Amino acid sequence: MRLLNSAMPVTLHASGIGKSFTSGSIVTPVLHDISLAIHPGELTLISGPSGCGKSTLLAILSGLQRPDRGSAIALGQDLAQLDRRALEQFRLRHTGFVFQGFNLFPALTALQQVELPLSYLGLPAKEIQQRAIEALEEVGLGARLKLRPAQLSGGEKQRVAIARAVAKAPELLFADEPTSALDATNGHIVIDILHRIARTRGTTVLCVSHDPRLISNADRVLAIEDGRILNDTFPPLQPALSVGPQEHFV
Repeated sequence: MRLLNSAMPVTLHASGIGKSFTSGSIVTPVLHDISLAIHPGELTLISGPSGCGKSTLLAILSGLQRPDRGSAIALGQDLAQLDRRALEQFRLRHTGFVFQGFNLFPALTALQQVELPLSYLGLPAKEIQQRAIEALEEVGLGARLKLRPAQLSGGEKQRVAIARAVAKAPELLFADEPTSALDATNGHIVIDILHRIARTRGTTVLCVSHDPRLISNADRVLAIEDGRILNDTFPPLQPALSVGPQEHFV
């Protein structure tokens, strides 16, 4: 069992988070007094059944939603204190996102998909291209740069999405059900890449999923049910799958 080092900095901190959704006169509580601290260099998995509140918690910790009660602090910044523009800049410069549906543009090549968010940082064109190539090579797609989404498998599309997220070198990487649309082999490849990014880059990687395959590949698992954290565990890691610049998977 791995124990958290109390001397490590906390990059994500939730204190007394509460959230409800209202439809007409019906108020549905989703999160109940959630408090947690997440550290860099680790892959933390929020696990639980559909509708348990895990995606809502991820949205609050990443600044996509605001809590009704409590506070969400990322990199020392209280997200509730940021106005819309400041929050957009915070997410642009400090966060990366990976979603279940890939969110790729059909007309763009893999390289262009990764270059696009880098262009908003005001970087020189040569640096944008170099960082995009390096990110794609890191996820094993160095020979697939010029292919469009229709020419890629589901696993490859998700790896393009990961490359797009990490090319900015964000301190925080959020993944919402990143393996749910993938088969077992590609699911393990994707979660191994996310784990390697946490370890080699020192990135805080927070992933939510109900996929049991992810549990043994996470450094830490927060089990949520009915909007409450029931367990906080540190499962033993399984051997990683190697993904190098010249390796390709379907």
